Amino acid sequence: MSTLLPGITARQIPTARLRTNILERPGDAADGTPVVLVHGNVSSAAFFQPFMLSLPSSWRVVAVDLRGFGDSETTPVDATRGLRDFADDLAETVGALGLAGDPHLFGWSMGGGVVLQYALDHSVASLALQAPVSPYGFGATALDGSLLTPDAAGSGGGGGNPDFVAALQAGDTGDGPASPRTVYRTAYVHAGHADAYEDLWVESMLSTATGVDNYPGDSRPSDNWPGFAPGDRGVLNTMTPDHLDLSGIAAISPKPPILWVHGDSDAIVADASFFDLNQLGALGVVPGWPGVDVAPAQPMVAQTRAVLGRYRDGGGTVTELVLEACGHSPHVEYPDLVRAALEELVAGD
Repeated sequence: MSTLLPGITARQIPTARLRTNILERPGDAADGTPVVLVHGNVSSAAFFQPFMLSLPSSWRVVAVDLRGFGDSETTPVDATRGLRDFADDLAETVGALGLAGDPHLFGWSMGGGVVLQYALDHSVASLALQAPVSPYGFGATALDGSLLTPDAAGSGGGGGNPDFVAALQAGDTGDGPASPRTVYRTAYVHAGHADAYEDLWVESMLSTATGVDNYPGDSRPSDNWPGFAPGDRGVLNTMTPDHLDLSGIAAISPKPPILWVHGDSDAIVADASFFDLNQLGALGVVPGWPGVDVAPAQPMVAQTRAVLGRYRDGGGTVTELVLEACGHSPHVEYPDLVRAALEELVAGD
């Protein structure tokens, strides 16, 4: 990454696990309210820059590049640990920063799963989940989180689009059908959304490290449709339901307040996601689909609502904000609304 907006600085934080890159606002006081922003898959902390600049000056705002993204060190991702490699990295970084108290964590997409895992293992002041991955991971599960097949067929590294991976490797900034720019326009934001930072967003996406140990990861053959099952390495396999189950968040104590923000037109995390192989099979995009009784689309939003409902039933506070005509990136598409909701969450601690 080379593009930093005025008012944003970057620095490297060495820890026992890896070298982590963070973005900060240089005027923030060391004892300010700590708010840590965690990006999603195929992105980086750079996606938060304009949003960071809009947040209250009384906060100490830090955006973290996860391993293999942005300017953080590229090290292998052990998918058998679910999202714990990322969450443990985050914990080491938070500890090295010497924040004033427990952090308020804001996690976007895969980052939502990372902060949930962090909260399972560490104390937090609050959690903001923006378009978060389902607590049961991505793909191959029924509403209750149970596996559709014993090997979680159709989820994980085998689902990565090879043309998109090749575009990332090539540093493609064009607008071809599998380019990062086209994926951003068609999947990250609602149709018709435009802003002045698109080149920055594409640069951020292109910072993704590719390969079997990073994005997308590996896979193994399966006798079940569509013919592959998760491997044990790389980013997409961290979110497969045989490796990831964050539903235990409902039982943690004490329960920090949770804000759940998502768009009503999210193409990635949805009850009929266009990135779910079962949904693509139902649409005829992937041939040989065995039918809804065998391979239904994962009800991702319904799963999150059910788990957060149990969190609320156990005494926790959950605020849900659904934004109309909004895709997968609410803080990009409707930053004022997301900022207001986050300010209310942090102030209510």
